[in-house]
Amino acid sequence: MSKYIHEATTIQIGSIFPFVASKPLGIDKILIGRDLLGGLFLHDPFELYKAGVITSPNMVIVGQIGRGKSSLVKTYLYRQAAFGRQVVVLDPKGEYGPLATCLGAEPIYLYPGGPYRLNPLDMMSAESRSASEDRAGGERHLFKRRLELLTAISAACVQRNLKPIEYTALEYALTAASGRHTTVLLGHIIEELLYPFADSYNQIGVGHEELTLGARDVALELRRLVYGELAGMFDGATSPELKLNRKVFVLDLSALYSSPALGIMMACATSFIQSIYTGITKGKTLLVVDEAWAVLQNAGVARFLQASWKLARSRGIANIAVLHRISDLETSGEDSSVQNKISTGLLSDSETVICYAQPHQELSLAAKSLGITNEEAALLPTLRKGVGLWKVGSRTYLVEHKLTSAEKAIIDTDQSLIG
Repeated sequence: MSKYIHEATTIQIGSIFPFVASKPLGIDKILIGRDLLGGLFLHDPFELYKAGVITSPNMVIVGQIGRGKSSLVKTYLYRQAAFGRQVVVLDPKGEYGPLATCLGAEPIYLYPGGPYRLNPLDMMSAESRSASEDRAGGERHLFKRRLELLTAISAACVQRNLKPIEYTALEYALTAASGRHTTVLLGHIIEELLYPFADSYNQIGVGHEELTLGARDVALELRRLVYGELAGMFDGATSPELKLNRKVFVLDLSALYSSPALGIMMACATSFIQSIYTGITKGKTLLVVDEAWAVLQNAGVARFLQASWKLARSRGIANIAVLHRISDLETSGEDSSVQNKISTGLLSDSETVICYAQPHQELSLAAKSLGITNEEAALLPTLRKGVGLWKVGSRTYLVEHKLTSAEKAIIDTDQSLIG
């Protein structure tokens, strides 16, 4: 019998046997655990970006309940803090308290009528921006970001796309409020929407009554954040405790976890944290948006988050979105096509994607969304607890996360049963 010899390069062989020829990432921190194909596995978005392995520090972590997703997130932050990195968490379920305590901090609890206030419009001032920008440029940027946030929050409040007259009313309300107040609050915007001054409508050819009635729905829905059942969170200047230059910041939003307002609250908190940490810090920051589905359910809020994702490199922030399923990125509703494009776009802006076990019905979507082969996707339902598929740039790894005895106190809570 004749023998046939086929010659091929290691790159070609790697396509036949995925994972076998995984190239090490070549960095010296942060230790995650064991590469199941041999050796230790280390990952750090800032070091990888510096080395040119990835072009974006953002991350997406996906995993079914009870497969080790929460354990990875908490220990990853704990180990990052050991290297002096800032840790910021939007905690909608109230499960990051032990992590904060281990790092010498206490969570900030935000709830209606509570002791703390967060002004989502309290973005960094023009003076805190780069010295290369002139004051006028900084003011224009600040106005643009505030208007983007107001649009996102308003669209989430009315649960639909805004009408042209509503966009225009918000623009003029923000312009008027910025001219009359040093610190712009949501209450000022509501007042300008309900009682616009004459110079607001003369410039755009809209009558006073038409402008007021056109913005009425937005104004009344925003009013809930200041005077209604959600009062006591966003109805004043930001509390001094939230302005501290702290290395560990855990914002506990669990009081409204089951509320339809959770997405709005997370959008407000994301805006504030993105801005305040950009303006006052020089180090590298990891910002975790847990239960990210709550932010992605509305097109306006999702669009704002996408803009924040794209600014990660210039801000020195690695955004980390935490989801249960790949399909959490697919939404439904009036503007589902736009939301889906924005949500899946977050994956494109996140060059590290970690996927723990997924059900069989998620496999085709996982292969399409994560850019992995069908053979790699087929492994997802079989992954045992603590093992994840890591997609880092163009490279793929199977990694077993390892815990130390000291770290068990961070994750060994009642929440670990459902995390």
